[in-house]
Amino acid sequence: MPVTAAQRHAIEEVINVLTNATNPRGKRRLADMFMELVDREHWPEYYEVIPEPRCISGIKTNVEKNKYKDPLAAYEDLNLVFLNALYYNEDESQISKDATTLQGILENEWKQRSAILPTPRKSLPPRSAQKVHGDASAPEPGPSKQRSSPAPAQSSPRSVPATPAPAPALATPATPATVHTPDRQASPDMEIDVGGTPEPEVVSNDTPRDPESDEIVRQLEKGLPRWEGFADVGWMDDVGNERRLEIVLGISKHTDASGTPLAATLEAMPEETTIPDLGFNTPLSLTLIESRVRMNYYASSKDFDKEMSQLFLKARRWFEFGSDAYGNILVLQRLYHALTSLNPPPGPPYTSTTNFASLRAGPGTAKPLHTTDAEGVPGVTTFRVSTKDRTFVDEVHFKGWSVRLADWLHLSNPDDPRRPIIGQVFRCYVSDEIGKKGLPGVTVCWYYRPEQTFHPANRSFWEREVFKTSHFADHPLEDIIEKIACQFTARHIRGRPRPPYWYPGWPLYVCDSRYNDRERIFVKIKNWNSCVPEEVRKSTEFMPIYPFERSVFPRRFSSPFISGKNVKGPGGIGDVIEKGEGEKIEGGGTGRRRPKRGVAGAAVMTPSRSEQTDRMGPSKGLYVGPSAATQPVTPAAANTYQYATPAQTQYPRAQSAQLRGDGDRSILTVAGGASANVTTEKLPAETAKHFDRDPETNEVLWFSAPPVDIPHPPGPRHSLAYLHFLAKKRKGEERANNAMDVDGPDSGASPSKRARVQPTATETLHALLQQFEIQFGRAT
Repeated sequence: MPVTAAQRHAIEEVINVLTNATNPRGKRRLADMFMELVDREHWPEYYEVIPEPRCISGIKTNVEKNKYKDPLAAYEDLNLVFLNALYYNEDESQISKDATTLQGILENEWKQRSAILPTPRKSLPPRSAQKVHGDASAPEPGPSKQRSSPAPAQSSPRSVPATPAPAPALATPATPATVHTPDRQASPDMEIDVGGTPEPEVVSNDTPRDPESDEIVRQLEKGLPRWEGFADVGWMDDVGNERRLEIVLGISKHTDASGTPLAATLEAMPEETTIPDLGFNTPLSLTLIESRVRMNYYASSKDFDKEMSQLFLKARRWFEFGSDAYGNILVLQRLYHALTSLNPPPGPPYTSTTNFASLRAGPGTAKPLHTTDAEGVPGVTTFRVSTKDRTFVDEVHFKGWSVRLADWLHLSNPDDPRRPIIGQVFRCYVSDEIGKKGLPGVTVCWYYRPEQTFHPANRSFWEREVFKTSHFADHPLEDIIEKIACQFTARHIRGRPRPPYWYPGWPLYVCDSRYNDRERIFVKIKNWNSCVPEEVRKSTEFMPIYPFERSVFPRRFSSPFISGKNVKGPGGIGDVIEKGEGEKIEGGGTGRRRPKRGVAGAAVMTPSRSEQTDRMGPSKGLYVGPSAATQPVTPAAANTYQYATPAQTQYPRAQSAQLRGDGDRSILTVAGGASANVTTEKLPAETAKHFDRDPETNEVLWFSAPPVDIPHPPGPRHSLAYLHFLAKKRKGEERANNAMDVDGPDSGASPSKRARVQPTATETLHALLQQFEIQFGRAT
């Protein structure tokens, strides 16, 4: 079909976008290397390898002269420019990186004008070098086929065709089922390990992760189907462009409690997209989205919502997990979910005590409803799935995700955004509760990270190991960050989950044990079926795997509290019980091995003053004496020093025992007993969270006086009577030796020159007393 005037104008707009695209700093135009044809004199072999050379300037001239009879011919020529560069140049070169970026821009810009321009085909052009030379390793056009991230170094063009990379030891996958496929069709025909409960396998603690194992994992994941990006479900309702601008400005101007703008983290990320396995590779930044909103670029709120979700996905993969920057991204994403919900928070400015998460507490501090444990925040979770005031549904949709039973999710953590909650979906529901009627949500079972548990200092953990708990929590859809996957150890060492349960690039965890946070007990899981929803137990379709050539064990790491990463968490180093599932603890009971806890949130004393100095240093001590105990303790008081007088620092021996933890640890006893005029108050949870806690007992650090470094001389180890006995014994031995004529008669030594035996202190004292009594008697 002939190219109309409107189509020619649209093609010219696409070419202008390509020629004006720059790097993130705006100092270099990406298309400069593609404007003209390669010099035939300097690179004659280029024309031997590339069957159809193309350049942007020549295509632009042909469009202006109306030489194209079909708009798709112009698209094919533009695509050939970048395919030729990708084929001829090394993967690590800068020109290949620029070609990949511009190829994504071409596809995105062409798609934005789909109302005028026809949809291009997905396959490679028949005149491309990839087709002519049969290079199966060359990437197909489109962001879903993006290459792995190249190195920054630039490489010269090569004079021979690229050698295809060796294929992994399995069949080539076909097109996988996407996330939104309702019947979860089987993905590519490959050797698989179907579902069901595998037999428990003995996992060696000493198995190293050798380079061959890394290569086995890399080759398998290299051949797995890639995620195609967000599905066309669950996007925000259409709103006006003014509202979209308010949302973007709310994100860009949001500051934390200290006044730091969190959007600076997003701005520190480059605009170019070179991260593999994202499902897109077009340039994207918050500044770019804001400018597009101001130009009324988005045809619908769905397009705007999708690009914002892609921006947060890109940022989550760019910044290191667990870093402050990663936490800032998750706070901004949760704020964005709140702003695009049906009930946005009041503002700006937008404030929240839970980092905009819906729950009041997260793993490690949240306690179930009706719990008898006095610590933490009760009433946040439950021991079982609730059925009250809700209608169960098969699946829910949110921001391009289709969430169903037994899916794994990252959810917003109100306590520490850097470590999102890991949960498995046990129910999807629509609320019938008054005030929330019609709002969808999910009920998930929480899994704890190592830093959210109490464990011995010598315990090691699998890489990305988590622990199943008995905590169930209801989360609205706005708490969902992304879909993830978690495998039990017996599966994890044998292969990787098949789509749609997991794709390369998604976070993947491994679980080997349960964790009882009430008793601080780890129980090795032997019956995996007991850990998943009943509806999927023994299902042949639940999380089957692509198998490895042999078992590959994860790496092992030491406790995060002693690994030197300065990790803080609600957990800590402490005595726990490790046992197998179903085993009984000797002596009956629960086998608790932790110190007795005090009142919830109450300030308690640490074991000893020397430990206080070693752990905290003088700046972390808080002096609360009898006169100060009547005052409510505030966070500001933690930074105030009230130094004790010398009389206060001279502790009697009995009180020192209490400070060591050997006696009563109550505030009344330290203040002087029940007779002292002392008023005690419970330390509020919002205040207690500002104080450091003992890493073993999780108790708030409270001291009756600041640390005092006074050397104490060691006391005598023996009684005076025993020392006198030893002295007499030694004296008797010396006298016996002197009585013997060891020198002989001819030695010339006289008895007067032999060593004299000094009297003991007791003998001297007795002699003085006798002399005094004799003199005193004579005087009287």
